[in-house]
Parts: sequence; C-alpha cells; structure tokens
Amino acid sequence: MARPPALKLAEVLTEIRMSPSAFYRMRARRQAPRMIKLPNGELRCRRADLDAWWDMCERDSDPWR
Repeated sequence: MARPPALKLAEVLTEIRMSPSAFYRMRARRQAPRMIKLPNGELRCRRADLDAWWDMCERDSDPWR
C-alpha cells in the first residue's frame, strides 16, 4: 500500500494562512505541526499530523472545556 504524500511547507503555510517567519517562530516554540526534515533539508508534514494539530488548536481555543 502506498504512503499518502506529505505536504510541502508551502502547502502547509497556505492551508494555515501563515507567513514563513511566523511559522518558524511557532516551530521554535514547538507549537507548530509536526514536520519531517528530509535529507536535502526540505520540510514535509503528514496530513494526519496537520489534522491533529488543527484538532489541538480547536481544543485549546474552546472556552467551554
């Protein structure tokens, strides 16, 4: 079974509507979605990791929890 493709950093930034500099600040604070660093230095994000990050953001912003 083939692995689903991982999203490129540009695709992640477009989806979360964030600038690269803001994303790297979040990543330094360990608040960004989990990323995979490839041997060539490029970053990728698995769809499941991005979806889990979205869920975490929604949970943390829910005032009723």
